[in-house]
Amino acid sequence: MEQALTESQLNEFKRRLKERYRALREEIRSELLKSDDEQYIELAGRVHDVEEEAVADLLVDLNLAGIDRHVQEIRDIDAALIRIAEGSYGICIDCEQPIDAERLTVYPTAKRCLQCQQVYERTHLGPGSPSL
Repeated sequence: MEQALTESQLNEFKRRLKERYRALREEIRSELLKSDDEQYIELAGRVHDVEEEAVADLLVDLNLAGIDRHVQEIRDIDAALIRIAEGSYGICIDCEQPIDAERLTVYPTAKRCLQCQQVYERTHLGPGSPSL
């Protein structure tokens, strides 16, 4: 059984989470500024057929997908910082046992221990085979 995190470990995770939060905000800001510079509207205005329109749409979607991933990571960081403030950081939300410090080092926003995460993924994340 794993031991609870020390105050020093908690402070280090908090520092790392806040540092990543700031980096993500800067990346989002940069990507939004870059997308303004690329002027997708101008690209779309030069579209002459359906294929070119699809490429222009894809470029916009790819840019937005990257921003969406960053926003989701920011949400995960916010949730982890709240758990630190509430005193529940490093405790699995399913089995309420301590999460291994090595897991938190690799994945500081983890809210489940490795065993519970594996069960969650098997039971909640389907095979993902799309059908038309």
